[in-house]
Amino acid sequence: MSKLTKYLMTMIFPSFSSIILVCVSLVATHSHGVSAFSAATVALTGTTSGLRNPIADEENGNSYNKIVKTVDCPGLKRGMDYVKLGDSDLVVSKVCMGTMTYGIQNTLEEGVALLDKSFDEYGINFLDTAEIYPVPPKAETQGDTDRCICEFLKKRDRKDVILATKVAGRASFITYLPRGENTNPEEGADLTRQQILDSVEESLKRLGTDYIDLLQLHWPGRYAGGLFGMGDFQPSEYETQFKKGALPVALKEQLGALKELIDAGKVRYFGVSNETPYGICAMAALSDHFPELYPKCVSIQNSYSLVVRKDYEAGNAEACYHHNVALLPYSPLAGGTLSGKYRKELLKKEGEDDKDSSTKPRLTLFPGYMARYLGSENEGAVNAYCDLAEKYDMTPSELALSWCYHNELVASTIIGATSMEQLEENLKAYDIHLDEVKVEDDGTMDDEISKIYKRYTDPTKAKNDPPKEDPPKEE
Repeated sequence: MSKLTKYLMTMIFPSFSSIILVCVSLVATHSHGVSAFSAATVALTGTTSGLRNPIADEENGNSYNKIVKTVDCPGLKRGMDYVKLGDSDLVVSKVCMGTMTYGIQNTLEEGVALLDKSFDEYGINFLDTAEIYPVPPKAETQGDTDRCICEFLKKRDRKDVILATKVAGRASFITYLPRGENTNPEEGADLTRQQILDSVEESLKRLGTDYIDLLQLHWPGRYAGGLFGMGDFQPSEYETQFKKGALPVALKEQLGALKELIDAGKVRYFGVSNETPYGICAMAALSDHFPELYPKCVSIQNSYSLVVRKDYEAGNAEACYHHNVALLPYSPLAGGTLSGKYRKELLKKEGEDDKDSSTKPRLTLFPGYMARYLGSENEGAVNAYCDLAEKYDMTPSELALSWCYHNELVASTIIGATSMEQLEENLKAYDIHLDEVKVEDDGTMDDEISKIYKRYTDPTKAKNDPPKEDPPKEE
């Protein structure tokens, strides 16, 4: 008898009402799964199977992204807040330290100093790395970020640090990652069972620890579209890649490998990154129906900021809410552009040529990745948000980060900094609450931000071509 048959038998026989309920449930997912039959389920059980029940959440303390404690710290007037990460028991600071510059833009010593300051003075207990860091990724520096973190961890009680890392997704050009004795040097990175298992073993060695709190799948093991500024999903592109042999790695294989790691005590929980609503819901369905085989996804790390909102808010937000998957935004300053330091008008005031904006280190380090922030309507959106910040005596970074820090969709925001000055400005922005800023005409800062958002809804995807001149009129 198959596992599915046994599962259905135990569900069906207890009572006639259970028979009716299972018939409904066969076409739905359980426990925060999406169900077209939730109304019928409510009638039978009095619960909202398939959807969150906010009343029950309030009663049992499981409200989405609820702050569970606030801790005083020297660097902040209000202290640092902490939340429970999705369906895990990880309690993390509302700000997470990103480390992708450690090893290229920062030395090992500088990286450790930045982490020390954020942990000791600002109450941060959460840091994020990846096996491909530092970026841009290359064989010569691969793993240097982890080695920096290893030095930081030597001075800490391991249980006081929530450590997140990532295993690389599908990338045919990344052939240099340590993948065990049987590695094929011509095989690119992917999310096969063996590559996931080997990746974790190598990460543990570099990090100098025997477990990872949160292992994230850095990007999908399939063509999903929209990755790092690429075009959105197209069925024809998926079919083309499939026919060429680029078969997707089955989600069951990925989740099965993660279950092995969790059972072995090497990983506590898993999350995803750069994932879509399809991926979130498909993984949730597997873990809901077969929890003994597949673990629950507890977090998602996607790009999210004032200028990169639409993709997440229009799809992932609902899926993650009902499946209790916590959002960990990366690039809240949109590659640094929302800091205002790349504004053309600012560069002109400083006596620099427009072309100088393309010679700034941050932009030139990621020529393909950063293209969406340069050749698009992002410049206009950034100018509007910068002007709004200055109008109300904030720096552009303070506005952008405060908006992300205290957003109801966000669990913990991943920030980066290459200097102490930048780190302090970014962290002190946590003290700013935009709903307390008084604006003209009895409005709110949310109202002001909404006006700009309506004008620049998806600016990084809108190409910024110069306006065409009208043809001359015939006499």
